[in-house]
Amino acid sequence: MSVLRYFTGAFIFTVVGLSLGMWLGYVETGSTSGIFEYLFICCVLGVLEISLSFDNSIINARILRDMSPVWEHRFLTWGIVIAVFGMRVIFPLIVVAFAAWISPLQALKLAIWEPQHYAEIMTDAHVGIAAFGGTFLFMVGLKYFFDPEKETHWILFLEGRAKKYASIHGIQIAITLVLVLIFSSLVKPEDDHTFLVSAIYGLLAFIAVEGLGVLMDARKHTMENVYKGGVGAFVYLEVLDASFSFDGVIGAFALSTNLFVIAIGLGIGAFYVRSMTVLLVDKGTLAQYRYLEHGAFYAILVLAFIMYLQTVIHIPEVVTGVIGMVFILTALYSSIRFNRNHPDWHLTIPKD
Repeated sequence: MSVLRYFTGAFIFTVVGLSLGMWLGYVETGSTSGIFEYLFICCVLGVLEISLSFDNSIINARILRDMSPVWEHRFLTWGIVIAVFGMRVIFPLIVVAFAAWISPLQALKLAIWEPQHYAEIMTDAHVGIAAFGGTFLFMVGLKYFFDPEKETHWILFLEGRAKKYASIHGIQIAITLVLVLIFSSLVKPEDDHTFLVSAIYGLLAFIAVEGLGVLMDARKHTMENVYKGGVGAFVYLEVLDASFSFDGVIGAFALSTNLFVIAIGLGIGAFYVRSMTVLLVDKGTLAQYRYLEHGAFYAILVLAFIMYLQTVIHIPEVVTGVIGMVFILTALYSSIRFNRNHPDWHLTIPKD
C-alpha cells in the first residue's frame, strides 16, 4: 500500500476544511483579503496541531498494536469524530460554560456573536486545563519509564535508574504530586486552589482509565470481544488525545478567536495525526525503530512540564512542538544507527 494512500482521508478533509475556512473568511469580512487571511490561519493551525501531536500518533500506535481489529477500527473511526468535534468544538464550549456559569448553548452563542469575550474566558481557564492535562501526561510518561519489565533503554543513565526504582509502589504518583505541590506554590495565589483541584482530577482520571483497563482484562473470559486493549484502551486513548489537545486548543486563540476556524484548522491536523497512526501500525514502524517510542514518551514528559510551566510564564506553542520533534527525530536517528550496527537485533526483540 502506497504511503500516500494512508493520507487520502486527511487530504480530502484538508480540501473541505480549507474551503469552509475560505467561505467563513468571505462571510465574516466580505473581502478577498479576509478569505486568504482565514485560509492562512487554518493552514497554520493545522501545522501547529501536527507538530504538537506527532508524538501522540506514536503513543496511539503503540497502544493500537495490542488492540483487537474491532476496537482498532472503532478508535480510528469514532475516535477521530470525538477528536475533531469533541475536543475542538464541544470541549471549549464546555470549558466556557463551566467558567462563566452559563449553558453550553449560551457558550455557543457567545462564540458566534462575542468571540473575543469567548476567547478571554477560555484563556482565563488555562490554569485548570494545564494542571489537568499536565498531570495526566506526567502519569503516562512516568508509567512508561518506571516499568520493572522494561528491558530496552535509550538513555541508559536515566532509564536504567527509573527501572531500578520501579518496584517502589506508587512512585509515579509520588513524583507527580511533588511537582503539583511545587507548581501550586508558584502560580498566582488566586490560582493555587484551581491548580491543585484540577491536578487531582487529572490524577484521578488517569487512575480511573487504568482501572477500567484492568477491569476489562479481568472479565475478558466472560465478555465477548472485550479484553485488555478494548474498552479500557479506547477510553485511555481518548483521554490521552484530549490531554495532548489542550495546549493546541488554548494556543489557537492566539491566532483566531473564531471557534469554527479553530476547529477547522486543528481538525485538519487531527486527521493527519490519525493517518500517521495508521501508517505506524500497518508498517510496524515501532518494531523497526526501537527507540522511537522512547523519544515520544520523553516528549510527553516535556509537554507535561511545559503545561505546568505555562501556568507561571508564557511559552509559545512553537517551542513545545520543536522540542517534541527534536526528541522524536533524535530517537529515530539513534534507532537507524542501532539498526545499521546490529542488523539482526529484530530477531530477538526484548519485551518492553
